[in-house]
Parts: sequence; structure tokens; C-alpha cells
Amino acid sequence: MSVSSPFVRRPVGTALLALGVVLLGLLAYQRLPVAPLPNVSFPTIVVNASLSGANPETMASTVATPLERSLGTISGISQMTSSSSDGSTRVVVQFDLDKDIDDAAREVQAAINDAQPLLPSAMTSRPSYRKMNPAAAPIMILSVTSDTLPTSELYQLADERIAPPILQVPGVGDVNVGGSSSPAVRVSLDPRRLEHAGVSLTAVANAIRSATTSTPTGFVASPATRWEVDTDSQLMQAEAFEDLIVARGEDGAVMHLSDVADIENGVEDRYNVGFQNEQPAVLLIISASSGANVIDTIAGIRERMASIESQLPQSASLSVQLDRAPGIRASLHETQLTLMLAIALVVLVVFLFLRNARATLIPSLAIPVSLIGTFAMMHVMGFSLDTLSLMALIVSIGFLVDDAIVVVENIARHIEQGMPPRQAALQGAREVGFTVTSMSVSLVAVFLPLLFMGGFIGRMFFEFAMTLSLAVLVSLVISLTLTPMLCARWLRPGRKRRPPRWEAALLAFGQGCQRLYSRSLDIALRHRRLTLLSLVGVIVLNGYLYVAVDKGFIPEQDTGRLIGFVRGDQSLSFDAMSTKLRTIRERLARAPEVHSVLGFMGGRGGGASATLFVTLEEDQREAGTQAIGNRLGASMGDIPGINTSMMALQDIRIGGRENTGTQYEITLKSDDLALLDTWSRRVSDAMQDVDGLTGVDSDSRGEGQAVELNVDRDTAKRLGVDMQDVDTLLGNAFAQSSITSLYDADNQRYVILEVDSEHRSTPEAISRLHVVNDEGDAIPVSAFSHLEETTTPVSVNHQGQFASTTVSFNLEDGVTLGDATQRIRRTVDDLRLPTAVQVDFEGSAGAFQSGMQAMPWLILAALVTVYLVLGILYESYIHPLTILSTLPSAGVGALLALMLLDTPFTLIALIGIILLIGVVKKNAIMLVDFAVSAERERGLSALEAIREAAVVRFRPIMMTTLAAILGAIPLLLGTDENAALRAPLGITIIGGLILSQLLTLYTTPVVYLYLDRLHRRLRPGRLDNASQRSTSTT
Repeated sequence: MSVSSPFVRRPVGTALLALGVVLLGLLAYQRLPVAPLPNVSFPTIVVNASLSGANPETMASTVATPLERSLGTISGISQMTSSSSDGSTRVVVQFDLDKDIDDAAREVQAAINDAQPLLPSAMTSRPSYRKMNPAAAPIMILSVTSDTLPTSELYQLADERIAPPILQVPGVGDVNVGGSSSPAVRVSLDPRRLEHAGVSLTAVANAIRSATTSTPTGFVASPATRWEVDTDSQLMQAEAFEDLIVARGEDGAVMHLSDVADIENGVEDRYNVGFQNEQPAVLLIISASSGANVIDTIAGIRERMASIESQLPQSASLSVQLDRAPGIRASLHETQLTLMLAIALVVLVVFLFLRNARATLIPSLAIPVSLIGTFAMMHVMGFSLDTLSLMALIVSIGFLVDDAIVVVENIARHIEQGMPPRQAALQGAREVGFTVTSMSVSLVAVFLPLLFMGGFIGRMFFEFAMTLSLAVLVSLVISLTLTPMLCARWLRPGRKRRPPRWEAALLAFGQGCQRLYSRSLDIALRHRRLTLLSLVGVIVLNGYLYVAVDKGFIPEQDTGRLIGFVRGDQSLSFDAMSTKLRTIRERLARAPEVHSVLGFMGGRGGGASATLFVTLEEDQREAGTQAIGNRLGASMGDIPGINTSMMALQDIRIGGRENTGTQYEITLKSDDLALLDTWSRRVSDAMQDVDGLTGVDSDSRGEGQAVELNVDRDTAKRLGVDMQDVDTLLGNAFAQSSITSLYDADNQRYVILEVDSEHRSTPEAISRLHVVNDEGDAIPVSAFSHLEETTTPVSVNHQGQFASTTVSFNLEDGVTLGDATQRIRRTVDDLRLPTAVQVDFEGSAGAFQSGMQAMPWLILAALVTVYLVLGILYESYIHPLTILSTLPSAGVGALLALMLLDTPFTLIALIGIILLIGVVKKNAIMLVDFAVSAERERGLSALEAIREAAVVRFRPIMMTTLAAILGAIPLLLGTDENAALRAPLGITIIGGLILSQLLTLYTTPVVYLYLDRLHRRLRPGRLDNASQRSTSTT
């Protein structure tokens, strides 16, 4: 008894079982998360540390290095980079993909604690850390604007009233607030007035600290009552500081703070500004947590915004500037339409071949039941509805119908020969049960290497491969259970009737094709050597085409949104950078393709850098997003002193440094900073001349202008001046130092001390400052020191605890990543870098390099796996080789199609090639299984058996092939932002199937005969054991 027998004999139970599968699948479908792409979470922790007034070299040596040494002891780190600029260090620790992010966070906190004793004592706050996923793009950007409120108050609103409730929305991973800083009281001292009054800057700082304190004051109590003791020791607003006494003269006259300083309510960091078009703004950049349903998350944010807006001042406006939901919805909607179109085309193929409504309805029902059943399995596996999983379902339609077609066609053939429907269903299902199982299991086997592959490629395509495999296995179950039962119930012998004209024409066409194939097959069998030689030629051609085809990594999404980065020259001031950025914003606003521009300048990136978010007009652009970004970035090239680069916003980005505005990077590392700086400049300059590259930029900003105070220590000691007093004086004057904190009911603010703008504008102002010695005398700085102009690095970057420089770049339209990396590698080799400088591609370019090395091995692993599975199924070493001989022609067809359509060979195309391994071998399985059975049961010779198999199986082979081709055609028809992701898959499948169909119908019989002859010579007198397996019960 076969597997199908109980289901054919119990139709009600089978129908109810199928209904249960459908109900479970529909319930699971409602719960599947929606995302643009599968969850590829790179466990990453970012550590931030600040030391106000410290230059980049000081930050790198005293802050970054101790942190890196301590963090470097954590297991599972795949990459660690740091960037140190004025007063700020940022260490990015990326872990292996299988590292638990919560465990990593605990280990990072412990490492920070271990490093704390080694950090400068002047650090007022401990280093902090946060989790992030560098591969995830922002799902939403909000802006807070006002015509009346200052940006400091807008920042406070965003930080205290908007960000916390948004973080509580399920699915929100992080909210980054930028574009300003917290409110603060700023005290700008006039050194001339201080000198005239004989008051030191340090004395003023001490007076401010003493005047506003927050210490416990206790309570008093009687036997019956308790009174809390409190003071008004806090000065909260700028006006309250004006009458603060900072000195008292010998005649008793007092000097107030307002006599020597200007006091205002300002911001903690004035070198941090945000904008929305032409209006100042504070931005909230929101990213999703790992595995979140992006659509539901954004809907939850919008719902929460309604209650947030009601609590904001009427003069403040909260608006959405970037929302990924519409693009994701449109892409998924188009993919779903593609899925429905593929189903319709496949059903049409089945109907045209079977010309029977009932026979067509059965495989047509198998498709939705299998798809809906797959939803249930996807839910169990924790998958999402995204572009790749839906692509897997689209591609699977051709496979889902294959099994049902083979079963229905065989049962229908028995019914046409006069067998009762029920008996025909039992016998027909038993005859092809092994064939269908072999086809499905071997197809799943193709993806086993991909399922067990590590790294980004394995994680990225695990969901695709698993979804497709689950769909195929569900289809196999449906084909051996529901399909035979429906055939027994619905199929009936065809009544003798005169077919309609269209049906007669189709029948005549099909019979004509079969006769033509039969005759041409006889010719091929008579000229076996020539046919075999053509197969050898195809194998050789595969290798040539693989080398010749253009290669890429992952097709770019056409999201209609750009991220730009503007980097100023080494010593460009904040005000000069602001002017240049205003020019860039004005030019972008005039560009017809641009809808809106928002971003921020300064902050973590320093005063001479800015980040832009540009939204394009959908109906005004004729080119792709990246092409427009390249053109817009190049159009800023005439603005002196800056470099502007833009990249299309992608849903996934692999590693690399932040704030580059480019898609790809190459990194230079060395333990010699001077040597690294020299050669990184040469590499960057040489890459500027490489054809096909645009937006080339380096994060090594070189040496900026600096001034060094050279102290004559003997003179200073004689004058009673201590070096600590000198450092404190300079820090209070120029470092935007926080000298004390102010606490209110909700938060805390700082008092920022500095000299006024007039005395910050030239280095000579340093010499006019005074330091108070041990005896209370005001000693001018010029009395014991002199100034010397020098240079200092604007930023210091590390990777793996080595000094590093990243040169980033974009590609011009039509240039592939494979060509670009080859040209860059040749350019770097021509420079003959010293061995002390290492060069590697990083981020997406690095993943591409490793992916290119893995691609041939992945294809080979798929072939070996299929051979092993087929050998086990057939209990034969020979017949799997016959089946695998069909694959070279599919590879040639796929590669030729890619080249003809000017499409690079990417990871998506690789998946298409692997799919072809599974699809094309199905045809050979049908031929080999029939031939082996004919040899064993009817005693036919190998030639007679394979010829009859080819002719008899011609119709189901044509049906399954055309179904797969038409099922893949909709992949080429998309126009949404993910259309470029789907197209290579459709191209490879269609191209491979067309050519393999033309060739393998002739080469497979010939290979079968040659291998049968070889087998008989090696094992004379013994039949292949495959014959004992081919008709075994399943």
C-alpha cells in the first residue's frame, strides 16, 4: 500500500485535514511580521565617551586606547573600530552573528568598569553604551520645529516628552535625538574686564560652583511633627546669576558676575544644529528592533504621536519627515500582485496542456493550499513577510504545481485508458510517488549548503531557502494526499465529442511538437558522440561565462531617499561650514527631483561635518536613486573646502563606518600613524582617478591648524604658577566646560563657562589670559609661555586597536562592484604600499569579496549534496550523474540571459543558479525513473527505455518547465523599490530553463546510454539496484 492509499479511501478526512491546514495557515498569516527584508541583525554595541576640550590625539590615547584594550578581551568580537575627535570618542564593537546582544551588553558594561581607573580623572561622566544594528536603516524620522521657541527647548521637548513614549512602542529599537542640545546657562567672560578688576577666571568658576549647590540638608523634628529642611541654593535661570558676587575689593566694593560676563539661557553645545528645509529643527531618528513588524511599529508610532502632540506647546510642531511604511506597503503589495499573476499564469499553462477544467482545478487548488500551509510553517520558524520570503513563494509556485501536475497527468492517463477513477488514482499515485518524492527531496537538498552557511550570506538567505524548502515539502505532502483524492472524486473518462476549434488546434500543436521531438531525438541518438560533445562544450562555456559576466553584490533598492554626508576641510570653522552647508541646502532645494532636505551639523561628527536626509519627488525623477545621488553630490564639487557624497537609503548595509555617505569602503591599517596618513592620502588621491568611482572620500581629515602653548616651567615655578592651574584656565576659557549642574523637577542642566567670542577668535587671546598664583597674584600667561602654531590630527581612527583610515566611494551608474574592486586592487598594487600598511575592503565591499570566493564552493556544495541525495534515493552511483548532466546548459542559459540584459551576477542571481539545479534535474528525474522502470518491468533495452521515456514524459516535462518559466516572468515586471532585487532571480530562472529545455531533452538520453554502458562494463550481469527503488512504495 502506498502513502496515498488511506487518503484516497477516506476523502472526507482528507478534505477536513486540508481545511485544517488552510485555517492554521490563514491564522498564521495574520501574525506574520512585515518587514522590507529578513532580519539580519549584526549584534553591535556603541560606546560613547566625552572629555570636554580634549583634542583628538588626547582622546585617542587616554580614552579610546584604554577602552579598546578592555573591550578587546570580550569573546566573539568580529570587528572593533573607534573614532576620536575633539572631546569625543566613539567605539563600535561588532560581534559575531550568533552572539546574544544582551550577553554582549553585560560584557561591555563590565569592560567599561574595568577600564574606568585608566580613564582621565577629568571626565565628568562615565562612558555610556547602547545597542544598535548598523545593518538597519531608519524606519522613521520626526522633526520638531517652532517659529518662537529656541532649539534648546525643542531638544528638551524631544528628549523628555517625545522620545520616551516612542521608545515604549512595541518594535522600536532606538530613538536618536539630534540637531541641538540640552538647555544650559552660558557664562561668557570678558578677560579684559577680569584683568581690570584683578579677578581670575578660576576664581569666577569657583564662585559659581559655590553659589549653586545641591546637597542634602536633612530635617528637624519634634515629638509630634517633622520639618524637612531646604534652601534656595539653586540658581536656575541666567538672570539669577547676574547679581552673583564673584569678588570683593579692598575697599569693600563688590563685583557681580554681570560686571565681567554676559549670561544667557542657551544650549549645552552651540556647535550642534539641525534643520528641516530652511527652518531650524530637532530630529528624532527612529530605528526598529530586531525582528520587529515595521508596518505595525510605524502605525504604533503614529498612534502614539497623537497623544504626544496634545502635550506639546502650541508653538511647537511635530511632523513626520521620513516614513518607510508606504514604500514597504507598496513593495509588498506589488509582490503580492506578482504572486497572484504567477499563480494565474501557471494555472493557464496547466489548462492549456490538460484541456480539462476538472483536471486543471486539482493542481490549481494544490497551489493555494500549499502556499497557505507554508504560512503556518513560516510562523513556527519565526519568519516575516518580506521581499525575499515572498520571492521564495513566487518562485515556489512553479515547483508547487510540478508535483501536482505529475500526479494528475499520470492518473488522467490511466483514466483515458479506461481504468476506473479510484483505481487510477491509487495506481497512478503509487507509480509516480517515488518520482515526486525524488524531485522534491532533491530540490530541498539543493538548499542544504545555504541553510548551513554562516556569515552574512547564510543569514541573509536562510529565510529564502527555508521558506522555499518548506513550500516544496508542504506541496509534496499535498500532492501525495489531497491531489490523488481529488482525482479519484473529480476526474472522469472524457466523453467522445468533437473538441472546439481552439482545443483541436492546441491538441494538434502539442502532438506536432511531440512528433517533431521524437524525430529529432532519433537523430540525436544516432549521433551520440556529437551530442555528447555539445554537452562538453556547454560545460566549458559555463566556466568562460562565469569569468566574463559582470559581478555585483546585492542589487540596490530604488527607495527614493538619499543619505548625504558633507565633510569640511581640516581647519574649517563652524561658522564657515554653516555658510557652505546653507549653499548646499539651497542648491538641493532648487533641484527638481528633491522634495525635502533635513539633517544636522556638528555634534558627534564635529563642527566641520553634516549629515543630510534627502527625499526625492517620485514623479519628477527619471533616473534611479543612486544615480541622482551621484549627480547631486558631484554638483557640489565647485564649493571649495568641502566634499559631498550621497548614497541611496538601503534597508540593509553591512558594517563599514558611519557618516560616510557612500556604499563601499576600503580600509588601511598600520601601527605607524604618520606612515598611515601618508599612504592613505596617496590611495585616496589614486582612487579619485579610477574610472567608475564617484564620491571618493577619506575619513582621515589630515592635520588641522593648532596652536601650542609652550610653557617655560622654570619661569612658571618662579612665578608660583602650577601647570594644573594653566590647564584649568584654558579648559574653562575654551572647552565649553561644564562647571556645575542645575537640578529641576524633571532634569538637570549645566552651567557652561567660556570666554566671550571676541577672545576666542584668535590664538593671541590665549596670551592675554591671567592665571592666579599661590599668593593670589594675577600672572599673565605671556609672562611664562609663548605660542607656537602647529598642526594636529582632526580625528584619530582605530580598527582592531591599530590606527586606521577608511577611503569610501560610490559607483557610477552602470559600473558593477566586481569591476570597481578589480580596478581599485590594481591601483593599490601599483602604488606598492609598504608591508607595515595593510589594505582590506570592508563593509559591503568586503562582504562581496568573501562572497565571490564562496560562490563557486556554494554551487559545488549544492551539486554534491544533490548527487548524494539522489544516489541514496536511487541506490546508484550512475543515475545521479545522468540527472546532474542537465545542469550545465541551465548555467549557460542563466549567464547568457544576465549578459544580454546587462544585469550583473549578484547574490540574487546565485540563488537563481542554485534554484536551477533543483528545477532542471526534475526533468531528468522523470526520464530516468521511467526508463529504469521500463527496463526492469518490461525488459526493454536501455535505448528503447530512454527513448520511450523521453517521448512519453515530453508533455509533463513541457508543462512543468513552462509553468516554472511563466511563474518567474512576473519577477521581471515590478516597478517598486525592490524590483531590482527580484529581477535577477527571474532572469536566471527563465534563461536557464529555456536553454536547458532545448538541450537536455537530447543530451540526457545520450548521457543515460553512455553511463548505462559504463555501468554494465563495470558490473557485468548485474542490474542496477535503482530499478528496485524506482517503483517502491513511498
